[in-house]
Amino acid sequence: MDFRDDVDLDASQVEEGGGGFPGGGLAIGGGVVGVVALVVALVLGVNPADLLSGGSSSSGGSTGARPASDLTSRCKKGSDADQSEKCRVVGVVNSVQKYWRDAFAERGKQPYRNARTVLFTDAVSTGCGQASSAVGPFYCPADSRVYLDLGFFNELESKFGAKGGPFAQAYVIGHEYGHHVQNLLGTTRRVGGDSQGADSASVRLELQADCYAGVWAKNAVDTGFYESPFTAADIQEALDAAAAVGDDRIQERTQGRVDPEGWTHGSSRQRVKWFTTGYKTGSPARCDTFSGAV
Repeated sequence: MDFRDDVDLDASQVEEGGGGFPGGGLAIGGGVVGVVALVVALVLGVNPADLLSGGSSSSGGSTGARPASDLTSRCKKGSDADQSEKCRVVGVVNSVQKYWRDAFAERGKQPYRNARTVLFTDAVSTGCGQASSAVGPFYCPADSRVYLDLGFFNELESKFGAKGGPFAQAYVIGHEYGHHVQNLLGTTRRVGGDSQGADSASVRLELQADCYAGVWAKNAVDTGFYESPFTAADIQEALDAAAAVGDDRIQERTQGRVDPEGWTHGSSRQRVKWFTTGYKTGSPARCDTFSGAV
């Protein structure tokens, strides 16, 4: 996963800290404290406000945003993305959004609208309520932002057994931006109250976001941010991460049993299958998880 040294990065797409947004809306692709108090990021879609004591959705208690110039001064070129984790996030976000901006234009759909990624630690206020770092990565449709606590990637390895690596991070970012695409296209509304169960609309939405992440990975080199297509080792990092956060594997680790009726994101097999479908085909049209079996 090697960025082109001379490519320009747009650090305005990523900010540190969080703003004070009014509460409301449902966070997608986030986490919740499990039945044995284990943080399960990317497994249960919840309102971040529910993780607060008392479940308040107040926007108070934000970490506060850092000056926009902070990342801008540090993350200017692809060579910076090869040296710094935060600049790597900037590079991945730039590439993901370049792909979707072009894909929307090619298919004659409405223009793609950029979504910022907010890097936070401890707590952050969002359009979906206030969230603690226990939430892990999530997308908030109410303010069209992806929220990312970089400490989650250590949890992915230490608690969920994933191998980790730069492309595991890229997969997670690609997945969350898949939710942004779904929000723009109106797909998110299809979930309604069907939010739990192996065949639920929630599972289908999450698997489609995995597929969209694979589609971006297939086309990433064409966005101009990478020296060459991703290697088999890169893709294996993504597959390993996808498997690690499958509902069945998480339930087995936290509950000692598997209960498909409680699934919200899909099994390890399904998550690997749909990322692979996106990566092999490179086509968003092949990501129709809402038709037929998943």
